[in-house]
Amino acid sequence: MSIEFTLHGSVILDIPSLYAELNRVFMADEDWALGNSLDALDDLLYGGYGALQGHKAVTVVWQDMETSRAALGVAATTAWLQQKLDQPGRFNSASLQAQLLALQQGHGQTYFDIVLDIFASHPQIHLQPA
Repeated sequence: MSIEFTLHGSVILDIPSLYAELNRVFMADEDWALGNSLDALDDLLYGGYGALQGHKAVTVVWQDMETSRAALGVAATTAWLQQKLDQPGRFNSASLQAQLLALQQGHGQTYFDIVLDIFASHPQIHLQPA
């Protein structure tokens, strides 16, 4: 039996608000919260903790997905990549520069695209746009 969760895309206005919404939906009964990290999202979707724990089949309904797509689009992704570039030695700057260039040329992944890829890498989770 599948359990269903709903993300409210209308409240996702930037990267921090994405994680606030993920925490509201999936971490409400935990005494800790996910950080603003794609790795944290990936870990969550494995289902070892939070509301996903113990569920083998999950449907996530993402309401107002287009609002989230716009909020996590080119501008937010550019700022996120630039923030990483501003920390020399901590991240692979050549890779980040390539990602930034691809984004500026119109064929790079946005933060939203990356989030969708992470969801897609978890076959037990069915993401349903609404």
